[in-house]
Amino acid sequence: MTPPPPGPLAIPGLAADEVPLISRLPLFSNMPPAALGRLLRGATVRNLAREGTLFLQDDPADAFFVVLDGWIRLFRIGEDGGQIVIAVFTRGESFAEAAIFGSKLFPVGADAIEASRVLAVPAGPFTARLREEPDLAINIMGAMSRHLRYMVQHVEQLNLRSSAERLAAFIARLSRVEAGPDVVHLPLDKSLIAGRLAMRPETLSRNFAKLTRQGLLTVRSSEVRIADVAALRAYGEGS
Repeated sequence: MTPPPPGPLAIPGLAADEVPLISRLPLFSNMPPAALGRLLRGATVRNLAREGTLFLQDDPADAFFVVLDGWIRLFRIGEDGGQIVIAVFTRGESFAEAAIFGSKLFPVGADAIEASRVLAVPAGPFTARLREEPDLAINIMGAMSRHLRYMVQHVEQLNLRSSAERLAAFIARLSRVEAGPDVVHLPLDKSLIAGRLAMRPETLSRNFAKLTRQGLLTVRSSEVRIADVAALRAYGEGS
């Protein structure tokens, strides 16, 4: 892992290629690096083993998180004691922001589906700096508004894109190359993938078969061989 260069986001344990990952988050978009550095002062990188617990339902909401690597699952405990999966998040996605401003308790639990790394941004220092620097608070309000629009667009895309397109976009995002062939590994149980993409498990299987017939990929167990990442991404975008 390459350490980050000296600068406002020189957080211990944060790799150089993860700095732009954080800067691109809807919550922080268009924010000057120095201001972002002040907001994230005190943030730490946490390493989680597979099935490691990040927080439990009704724990104090003392931080929000950015996934640097791996997959994090949010779940609630039902009345029968069973777990209900609420959402899953991966590299470059943030979660639990609303909890630090709202009830101050996590309404869900969170654990790692696989070995993962997350950036934990402590709530106390974060909100204190917003109170001390009104300009930062205004920036965050604007960013949260943009984040809400992004989520609305995401829901619209779920409704407008076909299930095969949603699957193609999901697989393309797992790749870290822009074009050409690649091999990725499915980090989630297929039932969780289906849930994330708003489809039934049997529909997921049919769509894997459809993308295979079209020559975009081949699947063997959890391994997916992509013929061309750019072509798969274009299919996922409906183009």
